[in-house]
Amino acid sequence: MSVAAAIPRLEVGDLVLRAPAASDLDAHAAFRASDRSRHVGGPWPDRASAWHHLCGAAGQWVLRGYGRWIVADRATDAPLGLVGLHHPDEWPEPEIGWSVYAGAEGRGIAFAAAAAARAYAYDTLGWRTVMSAVAPENTRSMNLAARMGCKPDGSFQFNGTDVAIMRHPGPEALQ
Repeated sequence: MSVAAAIPRLEVGDLVLRAPAASDLDAHAAFRASDRSRHVGGPWPDRASAWHHLCGAAGQWVLRGYGRWIVADRATDAPLGLVGLHHPDEWPEPEIGWSVYAGAEGRGIAFAAAAAARAYAYDTLGWRTVMSAVAPENTRSMNLAARMGCKPDGSFQFNGTDVAIMRHPGPEALQ
């Protein structure tokens, strides 16, 4: 059985959250090489780094039983971003993270995909709480977190940088 077969496929409007695939590499490498990746530690100009990152996104499903999805256009399957449940070993807890590729920003994609990931965490995995780790200077992501109902809940250090913990409302608050 392939890892992709074990990763759930979620459909939200005209979006699909699906397993990362090798065919997503060009779009993912373009994002990681661009200034758009600066709030997640980039840019990384080398394609090999993008490949390792994409493999890590798929691998977290094996290691943790959850992970990130490629957000794709339902009609064309074109990759639009990487969104989902993410928990690097050195982080205090899992997060809902989002990265939207060039040309897809400003269309509500991150909000819809992150809301679907949160519903999956609460409804399928049984989580009672989840955060989003956001660079404080990333105003677009801070605004998205606020729009999702998140509240500031401290911070932590990652690679020598302060990262804000934005706490999502729990499942009861979303009823």
